[in-house]
Amino acid sequence: MPRKAPVINVVPEVRMQLESIARSRSEEARRVLRAKTIMGCADGVPVMELADRLGIRPNTVIACRERFVREGLSALDDRPRSGKPRKYGEDAEKKILAKLEERPPDGMGCWDGGSLALALGMSDDAVWRLLRKNNICLKRQRSWCVSTDPEFAAKAADVVGLYLDPPTNAIVISVDEKPSIQALSRTTGYVTSRDGKVVRAYKSTYRRNGTLNLFGALEVATGAVKGKVTERKTRSDFLQFMDELLAEYPQGEGQEFHVILDNYCIHKKNDAWLESRPNVHFHFTPTSASWLNQVEIWFGIMSRKVLRGASHDSKTELKAAIEAFISAYDHNKKPFKWRKREVRGTQIRDTIANLRV
Repeated sequence: MPRKAPVINVVPEVRMQLESIARSRSEEARRVLRAKTIMGCADGVPVMELADRLGIRPNTVIACRERFVREGLSALDDRPRSGKPRKYGEDAEKKILAKLEERPPDGMGCWDGGSLALALGMSDDAVWRLLRKNNICLKRQRSWCVSTDPEFAAKAADVVGLYLDPPTNAIVISVDEKPSIQALSRTTGYVTSRDGKVVRAYKSTYRRNGTLNLFGALEVATGAVKGKVTERKTRSDFLQFMDELLAEYPQGEGQEFHVILDNYCIHKKNDAWLESRPNVHFHFTPTSASWLNQVEIWFGIMSRKVLRGASHDSKTELKAAIEAFISAYDHNKKPFKWRKREVRGTQIRDTIANLRV
């Protein structure tokens, strides 16, 4: 005569929780299966019949039942497991950081995951996993420019002061030039990428039709931009642009103009021109800090809107496109909001190991 399976006692509150888990569509399948097993044992279903009904082995039913008797509802969860022993520990991370300080293999400009794995005798997956753990991106790059100007603080304060608190009855203008703008002829259109996205496209071959220079002046208070396209960027071209720019402003008594410039050669040695215009004052950004000049922001906008991926069959066509953008920009102009940015040399390290300490 077959043995009768022991019946376990389940209080109503626990029974309700088991039934909820057993009916759940969001619980883990393992917890659902164990809940059904325990309910079957509580209903007195024979072990063989219950195992056949649930598609599991009889000893699994017995083990689940006995664990529930000992642990209660926690028997639905997996027991803690040690898992597979780690193959690569902290010493592997140190080896990767040390290897990154060495010269890359011959013919390579920098290390990548595959070359690191080969050099260290590790798997590619392990190398990339440890790199991600340390937030190291081997291919993502950033450039930096740290000014070595001994008067950086004073010059930067002078320029930023004009942005935040300009003198009374003064017009502050950021001026610079964007040289060597190429007029390129190339076929453009749209293509469907592999993932189904429709993207802007242009043919890889192109024809050069010459270059132009753009003088730009940004009025800091209003965001208005004045520009002049020229063939050259000599000192005489620069001063002529300044004369034309100043002529557009009222020259009332006490009206002053403060012009922010970088240290390009044609901006310097204009003492005679400045002496004849005592109401014009030049302010120079620190060496290697032209990013302090706000007109550089506008040049970036113009490049994205007019030049990137565009086709111009002649310098005349390119000039017309730039002038049309300047005119259209004037209708929606607004000043840039200057945000303080702290540049700290301590953020820069010569090696990854020094950065990770």
